[in-house]
Amino acid sequence: MTLVALVMLGGALGAVLRYLVTQWLQAGAERRFAWGTFVVNVGGSFVLGLLSGLTAGAGGLPEWLRVLAGTGFCGALTTYSAFGLETVRLAEDGAWRYASINAGATVAAGIGACWLGWLISS
Repeated sequence: MTLVALVMLGGALGAVLRYLVTQWLQAGAERRFAWGTFVVNVGGSFVLGLLSGLTAGAGGLPEWLRVLAGTGFCGALTTYSAFGLETVRLAEDGAWRYASINAGATVAAGIGACWLGWLISS
């Protein structure tokens, strides 16, 4: 299997999971805050941190697994564009507090989750 096919496979799985998680979380959540996007972005950051830590360790991960899980799965699971759009929409609706919380919490939690994943796996 080529690396491009692995990216496609991982991407398909990540995109479907993102859709399902977002739909599930938004069904019962307050509409003001984009919980689905927040959860997939933080979760994907954690997984990518884990993968990066494993890659840095002795022996590392095989290239096919890094491409499948990191580039494909995590790349499709996380979504910077939806995060940006949801933050802008909150601001346009006058919900500046929610927009600020969304922006700050997503960045801080994403970096923290990635760092935690790295620490656990390295």
